[in-house]
Amino acid sequence: MFDTVLIANRGEIAVRVIRTLRALGVRSVAVFSDADADARHVREADTAVRIGPAAATESYLRVDRLLEAAARTGAGAVHPGYGFLAENAGFARACADAGLVFVGPPAPAIALMGDKIRAKETVRAAGVPVVPGSSGGGLSDDQLAEAARGIGMPVLLKPSAGGGGKGMRLVRSEAALAEEIAAARREARSSFGDDTLLVERWVDRPRHIEIQVLADTHGNVVHLGERECSLQRRHQKVIEEAPSVLLDEATRAAMGEAAVRAARSCGYAGAGTVEFIVPGGDPSSYFFMEMNTRLQVEHPVTELAVSVGGRRGLDLVEWQLRIASGEELPFGQGDIAFEGHAVEARVCAEDPARGFLPSGGTVLALREPEGDGVRTDSGLSEGAEVGSAYDPMLSKVIAYGPDRATALRKLRAALAETVTLGVPTNAGFLRRLLAHPSVVAGELDTGLVEREAAGLLSETVPPEVYAAAAAVRQAGLLPPATAQWVDPFSVPDGWRLGGVPHPVGHPLRVPGLEPVTVEAPPADRSRVEPGLVTVTVDGVTHTFHRAGDWLGRDGDSWHVQDFDPVEAALRGAAGAGGLDALTAPMPGTVTVVKVAVGDEVTAGQSLLVVEAMKMEHVISAPHDGTVTELDVTPGSTVAMDQVLAVVAPAGPAEEES
Repeated sequence: MFDTVLIANRGEIAVRVIRTLRALGVRSVAVFSDADADARHVREADTAVRIGPAAATESYLRVDRLLEAAARTGAGAVHPGYGFLAENAGFARACADAGLVFVGPPAPAIALMGDKIRAKETVRAAGVPVVPGSSGGGLSDDQLAEAARGIGMPVLLKPSAGGGGKGMRLVRSEAALAEEIAAARREARSSFGDDTLLVERWVDRPRHIEIQVLADTHGNVVHLGERECSLQRRHQKVIEEAPSVLLDEATRAAMGEAAVRAARSCGYAGAGTVEFIVPGGDPSSYFFMEMNTRLQVEHPVTELAVSVGGRRGLDLVEWQLRIASGEELPFGQGDIAFEGHAVEARVCAEDPARGFLPSGGTVLALREPEGDGVRTDSGLSEGAEVGSAYDPMLSKVIAYGPDRATALRKLRAALAETVTLGVPTNAGFLRRLLAHPSVVAGELDTGLVEREAAGLLSETVPPEVYAAAAAVRQAGLLPPATAQWVDPFSVPDGWRLGGVPHPVGHPLRVPGLEPVTVEAPPADRSRVEPGLVTVTVDGVTHTFHRAGDWLGRDGDSWHVQDFDPVEAALRGAAGAGGLDALTAPMPGTVTVVKVAVGDEVTAGQSLLVVEAMKMEHVISAPHDGTVTELDVTPGSTVAMDQVLAVVAPAGPAEEES
């Protein structure tokens, strides 16, 4: 085993790897950008090294700086985590050339499976069924479009070098092919530095099932069963579980053996995942999609639910390290089984109320669940700044139970206990998703979340939220409890001449919604405690976590701000653009500007593209008109709601003489 391991990653996976290194008595080295100088993984590691500014291209993706950090700290091995350079064959080769052990598969295996086109050809030759699609690499836009038409709509565009759903585009109309191919190439180039695409047949209402494999350097390969990853949004997994309710023992064994053949076909070593697309109506008709040559985000559900030699639980990071140090697997396929059930939810910095756009901010209050059968893998800490430079995933909440129903119930309860005030997250949405009848019944497919999302969102803020915010404001008007004398006219008790109390009104607003005025009862310190506020509405008592202007309950959070109608009127009179203004829907970076001042545009025309957390958002013209103001250029960093451009509406058409 190594004495020192450098972790070439950040966030929750870096913290996760540090935990195992500490248990093994191995010294950990963290790396960080300027944006992560005070991050949790930096504080928990034994040693930390700065590697550059916030931009990933100047820090976490800089091979030279990572190798220099390893040399300075005496590291004997590098753990890449997932994302960034985890599936970069060049990085694996550079580590070997520098005398470092790369905790992952050999570079040729990464290169082969990282090229989805070659990967499909290789596993097909090994007898693994693959999804019908285009063949050959380096296809032009016209060739991709021709292949798509030959396959028949709908089709899926995929980056050949990609993973994690980045850059994938479902195209249902031939008319949209050109624009979708261009967008997929931009995302692929941005995420992976390679815009090569392939096209595959879309399997309607598919299930996404993956097989975890372990392979040592002595020729032993086993699989650890499957994970169901069908609950996705925008091709990104949001809920994962092990095992899958879809598979029987025969299908599990067949898919597991196919995954082992795929791993052997590329000379694999370490922990990896073989992903399959499975028609829900016919689980035996599974197709290979890709192999992820790294640890997966969802690996904890396998760790919690798999049994080896009759003992439940396995640390996959530990076995990555043991295999990388040359150890042989001490167990075979016959020693592996499932025991119980585990489910994981990915908590991300995104705002479901604003169309799941990436969010950001300062973590003002944090509460992460732990306990019997509950585990949280997180990179968060109070005071942390969540920006737009990196992936939006903040943490993972995982629950284990003797059966699926228990695991689901525990996970819903754990998400209700999750508090992340200051940064909007999807925790409350995920809690409601886990209670959806189709999810409870195990009737899943990759389109379920998109179809049902609207019904899991609330279009209005519950009245008790405004009541709690007003109670906090009202308590803030009270004189100090230590005051020796109190002017009775300064007490906000609603007293009026004639003896009839009149409640105090508090103008409040949740961003994106119309302001409201809430009348609060007389101030009561007992209802407003440090970090908590309790209110009773219509006979029901509600307790909220609070920090600053933020309130949280059951995984949801609301930013309830004071609203000044006079200030708002003055701001409107100053001409901030109004309905003609195009504002940034999220903090991020402008990557594409398609217009200039003076250009005439039509309603719905794409004008700009803003990228945040590896997600593109197209800014379109709100109406026909002329671009009268353009405040950004490609590369501009923008804040949420910042004005990007102004489109003056077209005047009425002149009558012909």
